[in-house]
Amino acid sequence: MGTASGIIKALNSGIKHIATKRFTFRYPEQKLKFVGDGYQYDPDSGVGIAGYKGRHILFHDKCTGCQLCAIACEDIAEAIAMVKVPEQWKHNKKAIMPQIDYGKCVFCGLCVDACPFYALYMTNDYELSSFTKEALIYTPAQLQVKPKVDQDVEIQIDEKGANHG
Repeated sequence: MGTASGIIKALNSGIKHIATKRFTFRYPEQKLKFVGDGYQYDPDSGVGIAGYKGRHILFHDKCTGCQLCAIACEDIAEAIAMVKVPEQWKHNKKAIMPQIDYGKCVFCGLCVDACPFYALYMTNDYELSSFTKEALIYTPAQLQVKPKVDQDVEIQIDEKGANHG
């Protein structure tokens, strides 16, 4: 009796979703259109500000080299290494800033949560593919550059699920 009811439940679920508009688009010609900023964290209120978790952006003038982002990443992905920076970017006494290896990063956002100085945010830039592993390592200079994101497909989420327009 259990097998028959399981088959009926599966068929019922399949039939319910037959008329649902599909969430398929032709990438890279069509891309997701994200509204708002990337993921941020407000340490004063202890609340994460909703946003998509893509490539990080580093504000050199706010980074103190405290290494809390690397410590937060240590047991998860070990994607953040603190590296020496040239004199022109030396905004902190230690002259070190984070370097992120996107080949290891799991985009959890804990590094953003750990930064008490608002120096690290996550942006909406999700296109990080590369032909080499070395190109996935973003130095502090590369993390400083605000990503240019051109997107043209908007996502609407309703009670039936996600649809694109």
